[in-house]
Amino acid sequence: MADAPTTEKKAAAHKKSLHSPDETRPFGKGKLEVVNVGGVTIGRSHHEPGWKWSDHVKPIAKTDRCEVHHVGYVVQGRMKIVGRDGSDEEIKAGDGFVIPPGHDAWTVGNETVILLDFKGSPEYAKQK
Repeated sequence: MADAPTTEKKAAAHKKSLHSPDETRPFGKGKLEVVNVGGVTIGRSHHEPGWKWSDHVKPIAKTDRCEVHHVGYVVQGRMKIVGRDGSDEEIKAGDGFVIPPGHDAWTVGNETVILLDFKGSPEYAKQK
């Protein structure tokens, strides 16, 4: 027997503006704006000059290092990442990135860093 035709419409695309986030999580010298769209959480974070994870997010996370796994894209600025093992890398505007858990990070220079995070946003800078 043939399947009955369906009248259910499928969306051509799901969208939501980061200019009207579902949630904003402030942290010293920065903030994370979060949208949930099409079953995916996307975050846009702003890290002002002088921001450092261990100074500004550690008190919220209550862990020694950032234990969030980030996958994203740098829209603006430069950030230094230092792993638990002492390895380090600088990411800058135009870079895609994967940052494993167990790192510290800080803004480099006088430009606000803006990142899009496609993996770590559900947990990042949430009160424990």
